[in-house]
Amino acid sequence: MTAIIPDLPVLLAFAVATLVLAITPGPDMALQLSRAINYGRAHGMAAMFGALTGILVHTTLVALGISVLIIAAPPLFLALKIAGAIYLIWLAWQAVVHGGGLRIAAAAVKLPTLKQSFATGLGINLLNPKVVLFFVTFLPQFVEAHDPMATGKLFALGVEFVLVSLPIGLLIVYAAEWLAAAFKRSRWIERALNWGFAAVFASFATIILTAQAKQ
Repeated sequence: MTAIIPDLPVLLAFAVATLVLAITPGPDMALQLSRAINYGRAHGMAAMFGALTGILVHTTLVALGISVLIIAAPPLFLALKIAGAIYLIWLAWQAVVHGGGLRIAAAAVKLPTLKQSFATGLGINLLNPKVVLFFVTFLPQFVEAHDPMATGKLFALGVEFVLVSLPIGLLIVYAAEWLAAAFKRSRWIERALNWGFAAVFASFATIILTAQAKQ
């Protein structure tokens, strides 16, 4: 069982990256805030659990697909890792230049059900091409190309992503009104989060590219 658990340095590095991503403003955070403010905390949590379920779906698809790629075409897997590093640099640049784009939607005329809030959170995650591309290029950075337990480790990282994101999501929902007011009152808070996001993922990209260059 322990063979599918990544080494502690990998777990810690991935936890830091997940934490920064979880507190960076984006569609998931905007949905959770808007549902909690407009319809109550239960709807905010339903949207949050929907988004986290979407993360598990992405993890499953990536873990199975990447494991096949590792076995069938190691050079393509290497190319994917390099492309992932370049994509992380692009994400960092986007965060600094364009920001997170937090937008809180107004309440609808008809009160949605908790299932609808859950489905909305799930849908915003599954149908977001940036999330798909992020997981396809990001998760493989934390496994070795010739690791026979790569599939299990990718699943473990996906579960870690959910476990690290869960308390952040709960905090966002419970502090929804305060967070919404803070973002509206001062742009520097959002900018600080985006700069933190950019710094972490730019550093990951640098490490990845440097490691590939030495091979």
